[in-house]
Amino acid sequence: MSEYHRIAVLDIGKTNAKVVVLDSATGAEIVVRKQPNTVVRDGLYPHYDIEALWSFALASLKAFAGAPGFDAISITTHGAAAALLDADGGLAMPVIDYEHEYPQDIRDAYDALRPPFAETFSPRLTMGLNVGAQLHYQKTAFPEEFAKATTILTYAQYWSARLTGVAANEATSLGCHTDLWNPKTGAYSSLVDALAIRDRMAPLRSAFDALGPLLPDIAAEIGLSVPVYCGIHDSNASLLPHLVGRDAPFAVVSTGTWVINFGVGGDLDHLDAKRDALANIDAYGRAVPSSRFMGGREFEILSAEIGQVSDAAAGAAIGDVVGKNIMLLPNVASGSGPFPGKASRWVGAEGGSREERYAVACLYLALMTEACLGLIGAKGPVIVEGPFALNETYLSLLAALTGRDTMALPGSTGTSQGAALLTGVKPVSGAEKHFAPSAIPGLSDYRERWYTAME
Repeated sequence: MSEYHRIAVLDIGKTNAKVVVLDSATGAEIVVRKQPNTVVRDGLYPHYDIEALWSFALASLKAFAGAPGFDAISITTHGAAAALLDADGGLAMPVIDYEHEYPQDIRDAYDALRPPFAETFSPRLTMGLNVGAQLHYQKTAFPEEFAKATTILTYAQYWSARLTGVAANEATSLGCHTDLWNPKTGAYSSLVDALAIRDRMAPLRSAFDALGPLLPDIAAEIGLSVPVYCGIHDSNASLLPHLVGRDAPFAVVSTGTWVINFGVGGDLDHLDAKRDALANIDAYGRAVPSSRFMGGREFEILSAEIGQVSDAAAGAAIGDVVGKNIMLLPNVASGSGPFPGKASRWVGAEGGSREERYAVACLYLALMTEACLGLIGAKGPVIVEGPFALNETYLSLLAALTGRDTMALPGSTGTSQGAALLTGVKPVSGAEKHFAPSAIPGLSDYRERWYTAME
């Protein structure tokens, strides 16, 4: 085990970025800074404001270097992003926003090129959610700029490379529906050769590797020289503490902008590519059956529409919405999830109170999560971490729908804590809140009606 006392984590999500210092003995966040992750709409295509993120990261590290101080840096980022570097180590092209949609002819050409699901266990997703589709688009639409790219990095490893000067790629980021990874062989998929980019892919390193110390000029700027670890895809960062501390089988529901569901101890034999089921690769290089939907984004949309309601009021309204058959059908955020092609609509909500509509939103999210867990054959207890771990109405409903013990890990998302474990510190057990499955009158019939209404 390492002797690090405090770990600084650069945690870049799709919606927000943060720098946090964690106490290795308690897992507590000692200090944290946050900033929105903005998208720039000019230039070749919509892209992330990398320089704003870089300035934010350096300023935060500098502020934290003196007090409370830190002994190492780890990195975690959202997936579906890659950085293309030129011969001088700068960005050859902007880091594309994965929500940018490509022209139909380019999409069709990529569909003919990409490997089958049986090879990659990566479903064909919309927009740029497959990193392979991003690279194909950049190469096809902007050949001169793409030709200047000499090194291709997964997103977390772009930041570790910028801090250390050491370029690397890493399996959790390559294995999150990029089309670039073959989970069964633990190597690149055939798409890498189809795109003719194998010679540009940075060397593979473990998420647990210390790539090196901070570059001298960066160390001088922040006033501290510490090792920087390779980094990890954010959903797999959330999964890592559970892999260290629990015996399979169990399920993890990692919530943020996306709700990512992991069936630890399961297999890849029954995944349905058309319903957003896939394989993720964990920090140890093992394939984990997974499924997802954009639940955090959906709840954000619904909360803005409905307004805030207390857990007590929402829980009290569940019996009424089940009895009145008030429903919300998928999908609030289109383009992903277990029910592709469905358009969201309310059923029986006319005259419904704010509390009832909020309760229906929680029930909708629980039904979507249950469907996702079913797609991956998840077994054992369900562990919910991230923002949804604070929503007791959702948690009670999920336990009732699945008939399985559900454990909530409230507080911050587990991404930062998981990234800190890459440095070798011991995992710290947080306070769990347990929700035993209980019978909610009429819920089983409501569930059947919900599925029927979708048809």
